[in-house]
Amino acid sequence: MKIYFAAILALILIRTEIYAQEVAPVEVLQLNLKETLEYALENNVDAKNARLEVMISQTTIKEEGAAGLPQINGTVGINYNPLVQVVFLPNEPPFGDPSNPSDVIPARFGVNYSANAGVNLTQMIFDGSFFVGLRAAKTYKALTEYDKTKAENDVIENVKKAYFGVLVNAERIKLSQANLTRIDSLLEETKAMNEAGFSEKIEVSRIQVQRNNTFSQLKRSVTAYDISKQLLKIQLGLPKNYDIVITETLAELNPEEDLAALQMMEGSHRVEMDQLETNLELTQLDLKYNTSQYIPTLDLSANFTRSGAGDSFNTLFKPINWFSSSMIGVSLNIPIFDGLSKSARIQRNRIQLQQLENQRFYLGQNIQLEIYQAKQNLANDLEVLAVQRESMTLAQEVYDISKIKYNEGVGSNLEVVEADAALIESEINYLGALYDGLISKVDLEKALGILKEQIID
Repeated sequence: MKIYFAAILALILIRTEIYAQEVAPVEVLQLNLKETLEYALENNVDAKNARLEVMISQTTIKEEGAAGLPQINGTVGINYNPLVQVVFLPNEPPFGDPSNPSDVIPARFGVNYSANAGVNLTQMIFDGSFFVGLRAAKTYKALTEYDKTKAENDVIENVKKAYFGVLVNAERIKLSQANLTRIDSLLEETKAMNEAGFSEKIEVSRIQVQRNNTFSQLKRSVTAYDISKQLLKIQLGLPKNYDIVITETLAELNPEEDLAALQMMEGSHRVEMDQLETNLELTQLDLKYNTSQYIPTLDLSANFTRSGAGDSFNTLFKPINWFSSSMIGVSLNIPIFDGLSKSARIQRNRIQLQQLENQRFYLGQNIQLEIYQAKQNLANDLEVLAVQRESMTLAQEVYDISKIKYNEGVGSNLEVVEADAALIESEINYLGALYDGLISKVDLEKALGILKEQIID
């Protein structure tokens, strides 16, 4: 009975939780592109991790700097010797015992209890690798700053593409709904004409097929819109109980003068080059660090200790049984031979520097090629977009004329259906060209290194 009651209670709790999730209020964010990018830079997982990496690098600088400060440790210990160590002495005059037949005398040197408390101090006086390591830590922090900028650029790129995907799919839905309304009106007219004996049944079927295709296109557009919105929410780092309403249109985001100015721009400094330069500097510092391992190191050490002892625990802490000792010393560590391990590390560093130099040359060439390709792609996409816009306008004119001719009885039903199909195809091609142009625009902004600058502006 208890098990049955527990099962019922668990089922009630589960259903209550599911119901609470279902009725949880949905928060709606109304965002334009600039606000969307600002939100993403604050909440995207990659952007947040990049900021945390910068904070980690700051602790690395503190850690490296701590090696040059005094290192102080305290020690406290209590020892109990159940059996005190025995030391053997020769049984010889004048300290021998004639009554002992053995030639040795066992003597216990020590007591059952002992204790000590002390302070140890070490201070680095000279270590050539310390200053190199400290500089490397600061350089690593600079690298994390560049990595943060690169991560933010990637977030901006991905969010922009996802944002444009939502807008284009929303336009697809609008066009599909308009197409469906238009074809439904034509279908009703044709059915009425068929019932009146002015058209054949095949004409109704032909338009019904076109209507079914248009409805399927609308469903696909709705699905694509939902998927693109979910992708945008993931890029933003948006919780599940939030929804997005975009307050901009595609026309507002792409004034032609901005696109023309973008194509005339020269490339600015890319953060990828900063990352490579910093990695080059880190490798050079690693080479200096390994070279500095051949230099002797000098350290200061000191300690102060109080020690006590007693035959019983009660007498262990009597002040008369405690004594002080101290030590101050300097140690010089001189490297002599390490099996050529430092030499191997230095050789590896020099090879790594050559690799980075090659990468720097290649990256510079690749950035120029990337800019050239992005400009060419955008120019081509804009030409295709203009052609598709003209084709869509012409297709609309052809459909209007075909519809007028059909209504006046001088055109065929087939001509109207074909004109409608051509209009839908031209609309799809136009939106596809528009999306390609938007993606090419983002790619050019990335190639020019101005993705983040637009948010600052």
